[in-house]
Amino acid sequence: MANANTFGVAVVGLGRFGLKRVHSISKDPRTRLRVVSDIACGRARDVADEMNCEFKTAWEEAVSRDDVDIVIVSTSTQFLSLIALSALQAGKHVLCEKPFGRNAQEVLPAVLAARNRGLALKVGYNHRYHPALQKAHEIWGSGKLGRLHFLRCVYGHGGRAGYEREWRTKAESAGGGQLLDQGVHALDLFRWFAGEFVEVKAVSDTCYWPIAPLEDNIFALLRNAEGCVAQLHASWTSWKNTFRFEVSAEHGYLSASGLGGSYGTESLVHGVRVALGHTPQEYRFEFPQPDESLKMEWTDFLDCIEQGKAPQSSGEDGLRTLQLAESIYAAAHTACTSVDYQCSTASA
Repeated sequence: MANANTFGVAVVGLGRFGLKRVHSISKDPRTRLRVVSDIACGRARDVADEMNCEFKTAWEEAVSRDDVDIVIVSTSTQFLSLIALSALQAGKHVLCEKPFGRNAQEVLPAVLAARNRGLALKVGYNHRYHPALQKAHEIWGSGKLGRLHFLRCVYGHGGRAGYEREWRTKAESAGGGQLLDQGVHALDLFRWFAGEFVEVKAVSDTCYWPIAPLEDNIFALLRNAEGCVAQLHASWTSWKNTFRFEVSAEHGYLSASGLGGSYGTESLVHGVRVALGHTPQEYRFEFPQPDESLKMEWTDFLDCIEQGKAPQSSGEDGLRTLQLAESIYAAAHTACTSVDYQCSTASA
């Protein structure tokens, strides 16, 4: 650490999520924000003045400082893995926002650097820290549900005016469309519950936004070696902000919905089979408090650094999630077999 009591932190990228990370840092007594960096000089200066730290417009100057122990990378996707790698090479622990990079090959050097240097590398899949999903995973981990049958996730929003001009809808900056934006959160959760998948089928579509070849909707079916099927629909054409995550198993089911804010109050329903053919007994959990998933994720990351443990959604996890996303894209781009339905009318 920069001193015996606190971790010095640098934040690179001060968009919506970067600013949320800045405020998470300020709430933990183990961390002190040393420097922020953004190509927008005015924004960097304003945040630095508010947080009483330094600012840089060149990220290279922020990640190499001697008083920095941890770097948070919160830029557009095209720069994530590059900055993460540079920070790791400078001997810093790194929390990198999802999806970590535009493809698996791009992020592999950072994963290897963290492994070889014994540094903590975490990808920011904060949905694992939402209380409804944490409770669901706790129930699943207890063994009460028995063998998994299937997982299902619907996740999406409808965009906003000018969405087609934002960086996340450009192939060069984002690497993919809705699958790499929100869909990867579902893939991370699928892997958290069911492990790795061995079979993939998918369809991608550009329904509304003029962003081809990127997709605004992705539909995927995945199956693991034990036969559990995961179904994903991630959409940028939802009529309202939606998040639902379902687990169906031998002895019951779990259904989580909402993420707080515009996605609605978080809740979890745990259904337990009473007898075949009978309505299951349901237990409902409500989580009306404000979303604190980023704060909880940050606390867990610091604990892992102090204890020398691999973090949840580690660099290796992030790499495998990107490999799964690439498999989905490959399946979606495989030519579909057309079916010609012909009706014949018998003569009277």
